[in-house]
Amino acid sequence: MTATAPAAPARDEEPAAAPLAPRARLLPALGAVYKAQLSRARVARIPLLFVATFQSIGIMVLMRGVVDGGSEARAVVAGSAVLVVAFVALNLLAQYFGQLRAGGGLDHYATLPVPPAAVVLGAAGAYASFTVPGTVVTAVAGSVLFGLPLGHLWILAAVVPLSGAALSGLGAALGLLAPRQELATLLGQLGMSAALLLGVLPADRLPGPIGWARDLLPSTYGVEALARTFDNHPDWAAVGLDLAVCGAVGVVSLAVATWAYRRAAVR
Repeated sequence: MTATAPAAPARDEEPAAAPLAPRARLLPALGAVYKAQLSRARVARIPLLFVATFQSIGIMVLMRGVVDGGSEARAVVAGSAVLVVAFVALNLLAQYFGQLRAGGGLDHYATLPVPPAAVVLGAAGAYASFTVPGTVVTAVAGSVLFGLPLGHLWILAAVVPLSGAALSGLGAALGLLAPRQELATLLGQLGMSAALLLGVLPADRLPGPIGWARDLLPSTYGVEALARTFDNHPDWAAVGLDLAVCGAVGVVSLAVATWAYRRAAVR
């Protein structure tokens, strides 16, 4: 009879790795980022919103000595109102994402199970929403200053989110693609200056090449849509077309910003 070899002691089984938490869905994640960014903006950006509104009203007061009325007055008021959106949604958002990238904040977002689109859209939506009071105050003040009708200012409910989406996407893309934080700040300032010069000045007074650059600026179509509503009998088909173009540009700019976020987060 042969003796059987003693059985080898069983190895302690390694505990199974805990499953990762499921990736958050887009809409809940978007809502969470939006609320967080809006709360942050209310605390840190109120003085800057006041500056943006005061700046736009000051520009209209200065232009009042040059422009008497007509299409030029409509262009000045519409451009000044959308300039508030450009100051916050383009300039400040470019600085925010530039600072986020330089300070390692993107690494924090990259560790969260949040879709990149939610981060970009949430921040863009919060900054665009933050511009609503200043835009309304500027449009009302300009209408009173130049004697324009107030009856169609409800169009701001479409102009602000569509222009805000287009300018926020552009600002986020500039901040994320800029190699340094200082360059992101510079690009944001240049973008706001372009919105000032090309949006407030009447289009028929701009030279040809500069007029072409105006057509490439995302906020131009929001300015045109708002300016048309100051007519006694607005061409609503043209207003709708301008808003549709502004919305399409907003989709493209936000898509570019989302791609830029993914590109910056993996580096």
